[in-house]
Amino acid sequence: MTTDVTGRKAGGPGGINPPASFAHAAAPTPAAPTPAAPVPAAIELRGISKSFGPVRANEDISFFVPKGTIHGIIGENGAGKSTLMSILYGFYRADQGEIVIHGRPAALPDSQAAIRAGIGMVFQHFKLVQNFTVLENIILGAEDGPRLARSLARARKTLADLSREYELEVDPDALVEDLSVGHQQRVEILKALYRDADILILDEPTGVLTPAEADHLFRILRGLRDQGKTILLITHKLREIMEVTDNVSVMRRGRLIDTVATAKTSPAALAELMVGRKVLLNVGKSPATPGETVLSVENLSLSDEQKVERLRSVSLTLRRGEILGIAGVAGNGQSELLSILGGMTRPGEKVSGHVTMGGQPLPITGKAANGKARREAGIAHVPEDRHHHGLILDFTAWENVALGYDDDPRYGRGMLLDNGALREDAARKMQTWDVRPPIHTLAAKNFSGGNQQKIVLAREIEQDPTVLLIGQPTRGVDIGAIEFIHKQIVALRDQGKAILLVSVELDEIMSLSDRIAVMFDGRIMDILDPAQTDEAAIGSLMAGIHPAEGRPAGETPPATSGEA
Repeated sequence: MTTDVTGRKAGGPGGINPPASFAHAAAPTPAAPTPAAPVPAAIELRGISKSFGPVRANEDISFFVPKGTIHGIIGENGAGKSTLMSILYGFYRADQGEIVIHGRPAALPDSQAAIRAGIGMVFQHFKLVQNFTVLENIILGAEDGPRLARSLARARKTLADLSREYELEVDPDALVEDLSVGHQQRVEILKALYRDADILILDEPTGVLTPAEADHLFRILRGLRDQGKTILLITHKLREIMEVTDNVSVMRRGRLIDTVATAKTSPAALAELMVGRKVLLNVGKSPATPGETVLSVENLSLSDEQKVERLRSVSLTLRRGEILGIAGVAGNGQSELLSILGGMTRPGEKVSGHVTMGGQPLPITGKAANGKARREAGIAHVPEDRHHHGLILDFTAWENVALGYDDDPRYGRGMLLDNGALREDAARKMQTWDVRPPIHTLAAKNFSGGNQQKIVLAREIEQDPTVLLIGQPTRGVDIGAIEFIHKQIVALRDQGKAILLVSVELDEIMSLSDRIAVMFDGRIMDILDPAQTDEAAIGSLMAGIHPAEGRPAGETPPATSGEA
């Protein structure tokens, strides 16, 4: 009897009993079938368990990864994916279980042991020294000796060879801080390859990439696979799993649920395995019934500290009971638009234009243009970067839930805060938003990225704002949480709130928005009805090309489109 990728007998039960290697089922032919050669396992995990106090992060996990394949690891936030990969990379020690690398048991007490075993890891948040060059980052920790000149010369040649072989071109003398996020990720991959990594772990690698950068990354990963490398891809994006992986393992609440061949499954089936129930992959919402205009932006412009124009005469309106989506490749003015409206401009930035809310002027410069004043005006803001602008990572969950709203009468009077009321409110919000683990005394840095996002969303949305500014609402969030967050955003719209949504996920913009403003080079190219456009048309606008009229970037769009 043949076996599938999980090592189970075909048609057998759902349990997993991973062997040291496995055989692909041979395709039948008119002649007698010939079995395929066994494919050895690059990685085999046997009964891995790990707890953090009372929290069981991994429980009796066993599976294996064939050599020369791309293997997806998916699951909801808090499912234990990152913990498992941290064990494989030597960041954590398993409480029990065994790791086998290329057929040999491996003790991985730290990351140096993992590197010696041929394992490299690219983290969701890069581990690069920003004011070092690419070359200096590559050799950091892998120098030949105290004289750096020799190490740098050897690394320069090796880096050139690796860049050509794997399409990882990057300037070795560029400062990391001057690189795009996509190029910084290439540096992380090159660091691992420079250390002779044969197994590469990538944790949510596209969470900060544009669609074009993500497509290029997939080409790189396929090239690495074709060269015999083994890739472990941790992601919550089912489209990516279906597009680039060979096999996929599904985790839920610390346990391995199943391992399947990607070609033999579907996004809906994987989503159900992840969550334990059927998941609505498309947003269900009724047509919007917009009310009066609550926020009006006229000729808004911004130049940064280097006098580079980031926003160019942006005008738009936002109405009650609608979601206005802002589409565009990252870095085309969306972040600056949110920062002005949210009262988060930086010193040295020059802002001009006019913003009104409810017919009253909203300050965009000076001391009155701050987050506290915005909150008092009824504007809530979920920032794009939760680590730098949405949370204080060393604070507990209950302290973060109160950030910016500590003067709320529910939490105390004057200088005296009612910590009991704050903790009670945080516990309620964490339960409502299914934050895992539901421990309000835990520091924010100890939650997964998706659960950190839920904390920020719960804080802002439950303040009952008139206007919600929301940047990248589902960045790094799993499929079950995405469904929940989308429902909350739509419910807020249906309550008559006005929502400005910025997302690099075009499918998210298309499914949630009632109108879509497309930005390029700091300008609004056009404002569209999602029911009367498609991704190709929006993609052209994102590239600065107006497909219908051939207008060059920067020419004013028709007034009828923007005010629909």
